[in-house]
Amino acid sequence: MDFKEIKRDLFTMTEDYYLAHCISSDAKMGAGIAVEFRKRFKLKALQDAANRSSLEIGKCYKVGRALNLITKSKYWHKPTYESLTQAVVSMKELCISEGITKLAMPQIGCGLDKLQWGKVREIIKEAFDDTEVEIIVCTL
Repeated sequence: MDFKEIKRDLFTMTEDYYLAHCISSDAKMGAGIAVEFRKRFKLKALQDAANRSSLEIGKCYKVGRALNLITKSKYWHKPTYESLTQAVVSMKELCISEGITKLAMPQIGCGLDKLQWGKVREIIKEAFDDTEVEIIVCTL
């Protein structure tokens, strides 16, 4: 695993990067960076799935280049480190099964969700330690 933190707009990453972010299982995506993800990656199918209550907390769902980590049930809830860890592990499994080797993400779980980046960074590094995945965390 190659892990870097850089100052850059996440959405300026090249097309060969998959972009990850956290959402709730109701897939509202009405605030924060999720709004941009919803607009840019046409996540209506994900919202339709949420309306059928089929998005599972702790799972990662791929839609195009967007990796959507489900870390809580409702948009107003806060994730736990456990639910985030489960979603990160799910993302790792998805990367391995789909041959994804380049990921970019914001400081997931740390904006509106209020988790501590130091802990989240360690969760990501530990999960991906034995992989060849390049991870770039974009901050502005």
